Amino acid sequence: MSVNPTAAELIARSNRLGSDPKNTNYAGGNTSAKGTEIDPVTGEPVELLWVKGSGGDLGTLKPEGLAVLRLDRMRALQDVYPGLDREDEMVAAFDYTLHGKGGAAPSIDTAMHGLVDAAHVDHLHPDSGIAIATAADGPELTAKIFGDKVVWVPWRRPGFQLGLDIAAIKADNPQAIGTILGGHGITAWGDTSDEAEANSLWIIDTAAAYIETNSRPEPFGPPLDGYAALPEAERRAKAAALAPTIRGLASADRPVVGHFTDSPEVLDFLASAEHPRLTALGTSCPDHFLRTKVKPLTVDLPATASVEEVIERLGTLHEAYREDYQAYYDRHATADSPAIRGADPLIVLVPGVGMFSFGKDKQTARVAGEFYVNAINVMRGAEGLSTYAPIDEAEKFAIEYWALEEAKLQRQPAPKPLATRVALVTGAASGIGKAIATRLVAEGAVVAIADLSLEKAQAAAAELGTTDVAIGIAADVSNEAAVQAAIDETVLAFGGLDLVVNNAGLSLSKSLLETTEADWDLQHNVMAKGSFLVSKAAARVLIDQKLGGDIVYISSKNSVFAGPNNIAYSATKADQAHQVRLLAAELGEYGVKVNGINPDGVVRGSGIFASGWGANRAKTYGIDEQDLGKFYAQRTILKREVVPENVANAVFAICTSDFSHTTGLHIPVDAGVAAAFLR
Repeated sequence: MSVNPTAAELIARSNRLGSDPKNTNYAGGNTSAKGTEIDPVTGEPVELLWVKGSGGDLGTLKPEGLAVLRLDRMRALQDVYPGLDREDEMVAAFDYTLHGKGGAAPSIDTAMHGLVDAAHVDHLHPDSGIAIATAADGPELTAKIFGDKVVWVPWRRPGFQLGLDIAAIKADNPQAIGTILGGHGITAWGDTSDEAEANSLWIIDTAAAYIETNSRPEPFGPPLDGYAALPEAERRAKAAALAPTIRGLASADRPVVGHFTDSPEVLDFLASAEHPRLTALGTSCPDHFLRTKVKPLTVDLPATASVEEVIERLGTLHEAYREDYQAYYDRHATADSPAIRGADPLIVLVPGVGMFSFGKDKQTARVAGEFYVNAINVMRGAEGLSTYAPIDEAEKFAIEYWALEEAKLQRQPAPKPLATRVALVTGAASGIGKAIATRLVAEGAVVAIADLSLEKAQAAAAELGTTDVAIGIAADVSNEAAVQAAIDETVLAFGGLDLVVNNAGLSLSKSLLETTEADWDLQHNVMAKGSFLVSKAAARVLIDQKLGGDIVYISSKNSVFAGPNNIAYSATKADQAHQVRLLAAELGEYGVKVNGINPDGVVRGSGIFASGWGANRAKTYGIDEQDLGKFYAQRTILKREVVPENVANAVFAICTSDFSHTTGLHIPVDAGVAAAFLR
């Protein structure tokens, strides 16, 4: 179906505006256009309003992300508007103004777009605009910077009344091209799409230029002694050491995924004298604090403090944060308020190191961090010209625990079984490891794909999605430093670690007399020693997080089955199998489950078989290599070939809540090999 030209023009404008972070934050703001279309019922032209739907993102907006309303019916709602105390009812009333199926759900800002007498309207959240909107003398600055082209609008919660207010301002100020919304953002309009876009950009760029020219030299105050950013390698090592503890604290009420940011904006802010005062004031734009909570947890120690000192202080600060947030909720909650959504911080700031942000998935955590960087930029602008003065606490609570916001949260789909779980799979660029990573992602986990080849690991990760879903990292599991680097990289990417799959392996099929010392050492270094090193480094993270977790070994039926020409491989697999039992006994007190999977020969997609092992095993059994999978299947009880996905299924199952009380188990995935039955 073709897209209405007006809607297509709106999409193009929205994508241009939303793709530049100086204009608006991710999923922030909304745009609209008014035009005509033929009503399929009457055959006559009808005036329509196309507006970005609830929860959409301007930069990636597509036609299906637009809400489509009959303009006459939408504007007729003015006649039945019951007043400010009942304005939330107008959101449900939008359903009776939709054209056809209406497209996306109309957002709370729909009234602003429909009631303003302009063909094209943009509402955006630019850092420069919000800096003016949150300045203590915002009205005076607005007049000084923009003259009568932009009108100040005192803070009002988004809704039908705000739409009426801006419509009146537009009518009373024909020379105006837009408004500064106190504490919130900007709105601009135009007779054409290009004019609206130009007006939006003029407001944004004019505000930014004024701040650049007129800001005081040190808007965040002078440098704090001892709070300067640590050198990159040192701060990232410290961040990796702190991350598990911080994620564990942030997950006290419910598990979250993390993101680490050490951008110059964050580090400079935390190195300055005014950062304690400003962080305590919290964010202002509703989009910001809905993602970041009203304020962050800020470590009140210098960059020179040791990891141990910071960890000890974090416990006290976290307890105080939770008490403070509960008190904030109790001060403002009424009998009709939604239940508290958790008292843990979503933003944790560590001077000299950076910012840890959290959310229900990696994208949410990353975006929360981006929003707090927006907030830092806003505070810099406001403090550079005036004094930062965000909306007051009661208004923040009214937004955060708004019934409409709660309804939006309730509409979200139920989380997948492994949502918030962070997994590291070794040897995952192909075969069994790749199948495991694929299944874990499909079930909601985020995954670090580790492989000897960084290029192959990154390619496998890219097949699963963006870096919000999977990353590829290099890891020689036989090297302790390389293993620690891989663990650190995973922790910095996703905040911590919950699930480790020791899958990296190789094999050389030789008889006892043909097996060299180098053959023996190579296989034991990768599988026995490698699993030990990965489990040891991962266990430190799991213990520090205090969230439990899973370690899974991909062992083999050969760990219990004695076959010919397989001494080094089978011996190291037996080593891995006993590591499962040993670690299950040792790590259980920390809630960490350790289990193993014993596959039979997995031929299809296997890197081991493709590297010569398959040819050697086929020669041992006197068959063609291409028939090896069928051969293995025929010797099983079920007469089924084992493929990588079968192993992945077992890994997924053992990590779910259904097996919350199972540890030290080896699961055969061999289609039934009686000689490998566990006794």
